[in-house]
Amino acid sequence: MPTFPFRLAPDGYATRRQLRAAGLRPGGQNIAAQLMWFSCRYGRRVRVAYLYRVDRALPVRPMTPAKWAALALANAARRTCPTCRRDAGYVIPASLGCCVTCAESPSLAA
Repeated sequence: MPTFPFRLAPDGYATRRQLRAAGLRPGGQNIAAQLMWFSCRYGRRVRVAYLYRVDRALPVRPMTPAKWAALALANAARRTCPTCRRDAGYVIPASLGCCVTCAESPSLAA
């Protein structure tokens, strides 16, 4: 597999994020190349980013009404407090497990 240093990949290759920003997806193709570099942030370990060929990438599939509805339900479930069953208006923190109002309530602290 061709390996390139960080930021020195030739034109025609892109990571998944770069493809997504361009409105593309890998489309089932295999990894074409990779970038490798040492990362000081992660204890001088070798990091790897996989590259895909841009000319073989396919357009991103559009969201259907059913997908939009499922996403709306999932986001609503993340905002609903399991204690008081109200929509908090924000995503419930996993550290609290309930909305801030319920977490600060003295009756629930016992």
